[in-house]
Amino acid sequence: MNLLKRYNRTGILFFIAVMQSLLITAQPRQVIDFNTNWKFYLGNDSAAVNPLYNDEKWRTISLPHDWSIEGNFIKNAAATNQGGALPGGIGWYRKTFRLPVSTNEKKVRIEFDGIYKNSEVWINGHYLGKRAYGYSNFSYDLTPWLFFDKQNVIAVKVDNSQQPDSRWYSGSGIYRDVKLVITKWWALKPEEVFVYNEMVNAGKTKLFAETKLVTKNTDLEIWAEIYDPNGKFIARMAAGKINDNHVFTFSFNLNNPKFWSTVNPVLYKIKFSVFIAARLMDEYETIFGIRSIHFDAQKGFFLNNQPLKIKGVCMHHDLGALGAAFNKAAAKRQLQILKDMGCNAIRFSHNPPASAMLDLCDEMGFLAMDEAFDMWKKKKNKFDYHLNFEEWYEKDLTAMVLRDRNHPSVFMWSIGNEIREQFDSSGTTITKKLVDIIKQLDPTRPVTAALTETMPGKNFITKANALDVLGFNYKYYDYPELPNRFPNQKFIATETASALSTRGVYQFPSDSIRIWPPDYKGQDTFTGNKDFTASSYDNTFAYWGGTHEKTWLAVKKYQHMAGIFVWSGFDFLGEPVPYPKFPARSSYYGIVDLAGFPKDVYYMYQSEWTTKPVLHIFPHWNWPQEKIVDVWAYYNNADEVELFLNNRSIGIRKKINDELHVMWRVPFEAGTLKVISRKNNKTVLIKEIKTAGKPFKIELIADRKIIKADGKDLSFITARVLDKDGNLVPDANNQISFSITGNATIAGTDNGYQADTVSLISHKRQAWKGMTLSIIKSAAKKGNSTLTATSPGLLSGTIALMTTE
Repeated sequence: MNLLKRYNRTGILFFIAVMQSLLITAQPRQVIDFNTNWKFYLGNDSAAVNPLYNDEKWRTISLPHDWSIEGNFIKNAAATNQGGALPGGIGWYRKTFRLPVSTNEKKVRIEFDGIYKNSEVWINGHYLGKRAYGYSNFSYDLTPWLFFDKQNVIAVKVDNSQQPDSRWYSGSGIYRDVKLVITKWWALKPEEVFVYNEMVNAGKTKLFAETKLVTKNTDLEIWAEIYDPNGKFIARMAAGKINDNHVFTFSFNLNNPKFWSTVNPVLYKIKFSVFIAARLMDEYETIFGIRSIHFDAQKGFFLNNQPLKIKGVCMHHDLGALGAAFNKAAAKRQLQILKDMGCNAIRFSHNPPASAMLDLCDEMGFLAMDEAFDMWKKKKNKFDYHLNFEEWYEKDLTAMVLRDRNHPSVFMWSIGNEIREQFDSSGTTITKKLVDIIKQLDPTRPVTAALTETMPGKNFITKANALDVLGFNYKYYDYPELPNRFPNQKFIATETASALSTRGVYQFPSDSIRIWPPDYKGQDTFTGNKDFTASSYDNTFAYWGGTHEKTWLAVKKYQHMAGIFVWSGFDFLGEPVPYPKFPARSSYYGIVDLAGFPKDVYYMYQSEWTTKPVLHIFPHWNWPQEKIVDVWAYYNNADEVELFLNNRSIGIRKKINDELHVMWRVPFEAGTLKVISRKNNKTVLIKEIKTAGKPFKIELIADRKIIKADGKDLSFITARVLDKDGNLVPDANNQISFSITGNATIAGTDNGYQADTVSLISHKRQAWKGMTLSIIKSAAKKGNSTLTATSPGLLSGTIALMTTE
């Protein structure tokens, strides 16, 4: 019986191997997820390039991977001040793989979407090359050095040991996707495919496509097929004549096209087929969107010939407790939280994002500003990109544009952020070079840069006259004067606010402004709090910024301002202003905290950026008896709001002039605080906050209870500390321990507190203001799992999850 089982298993494996070989032979192009079964070693061992090196003691991991997030927060870490108090170092990755014999007639490439940083790659001991920039995508041809009758070994060294090198948390490692691409000898390169459209009128558009294929073969033909958003075939056309640059061009007239927009992000598909002597050599397809964009000096931004105020946020690339390792479910959660706020645009600061992040922007309807660099030749940190700029800027900028130019979400390019060359003539020269590179690759999108100086005499980048749109960071009070200072120019607020807050923290009086750092002259000073927090009233900001309300009003009021990018959408690891010292290890700028819990100002933006009814009151209602408490309300779709305390009216408030909130000053008494919004004397919404009792139980709430059994999908589960009546206890700080059974694991925990120094991969987390978060990752097979949250003296919480195929 055992022999029979073994024979059957061997026969099945042989059958599978044969079928895989036939499949690869038959398919003109195969893209393989190359993220699983890597070996990882934290440390430096140059012998690892040898294919015979014994890596059995190394960890087996899946990519994307960030080794820094696995570490403990360290007071004296080299990058403590800016990089999040987590370690860098050197790491090695190795992967062993076998290809079928049939592949020896193919071309095999490995594609990296990003490695942070200074990566070097070997295949079977042969050196392939180095990439310095941690945010660039790149690929290598493996074909000449592959074996088809034995194992292949790819080795990658990642060196993030020189610190400080970043003004924010960078992460370390192969932190984005890796793919193996197998094609026939004649194949298209995705980066050489470009699809764009010309807007004719509401009922018709002209679509253009081009691809580059260097060949002297006269029997070569290329066809392109267009499929509508429902997958229905609508057009097919052969390429026109090849031009001197080996570019094949196509053009289509599409009637009644569906336009991509932030409200309705419809996507088309184009498939290219390459034939030589009537034999199919390659097939490649990509999505695209049909849309038009333009800026007007007086009227701002237009999408599909309709005015649209850009309501955007700036985002760094970390995913909270997951670090820099890209995960689609985590990124989608971030974007959905922002979408629900009314956000319609993301500025990826200050580097190209993961390619899969732009896929999500395409699908979910976000405009995206793709930004290349945080510095050019002049440094901001000792070991930052200024060391590599001269050698690598053309390759890195080209890689960004070629990878991302087919994304309909990408509506403009940024060549830099607060570049120090803006203060001298070198800024003029470099600006022209960078813009020229982009325009040669993509003449369809405008180019900007995020500038600090709003006076023409101080800004040499503007003197280049090469930017299509002038982007300005901060100095919202100068927005009315920009058309006079820069005649006939177009403007966008590339970075604003830098307002500071910690979720659930409130300081009185709420209308006194706190500015950091304390040595800033001419203003009230903010010297900070002993617990490393900042008030959630919109009254604390860095000296270069302003409150959320004032900066948004400055953009809202002036039509020539195309839109805003608030600094920042989420808190991020690193740059812990206003506390640039340990234990502060993440930023305070976010509208949403690091755990993904909205702060109060989230609802100000929601009331301004959406049309759905909004009513939000704060703070909580647990205070010492008779303490004077400032109660704020954000609301929309209403004429007035009335506050009640234990059924007694505290008064009616209406927003006047440029107010975006209303306030009551109320002596505390325990009970129920209720607010009612009304329009035309009819109730719109009612919200209540009750005084909470002592912590009694843990409640678990999952964003999704059913997740994919792919070893990558995530469920984000919020743990809330409640009293006996089910009220959130706003000052609860109970230590919560998480455990899980079944087909899932705990990927990390967080609570949103910027000075929590417990490792983010810990299964124990102290509640912050009554809440904490557990991130659950699926296994690679379907099944059920149960998460349990316990804390001494509290009733435990449990929640059931399902992983499914």
